[in-house]
Amino acid sequence: MKAYVDPDLCIGCGVCAGTCPSVFEINDDGKAEAVHEPEEGEKDSAIEARDNCPVSAISIEE
Repeated sequence: MKAYVDPDLCIGCGVCAGTCPSVFEINDDGKAEAVHEPEEGEKDSAIEARDNCPVSAISIEE
């Protein structure tokens, strides 16, 4: 599983980093980025972060 954040869509709200901080972080530009691939125990929270992104900036490939 691989997570991606589209920096052109991201508004830096932090929902993803709050939901799954081991995978998503807010960078120096104030935008989210996926910093690690979700491990087995993080998959559900990574999907929750994607589903709760208010601008649909997160995609996940299985």
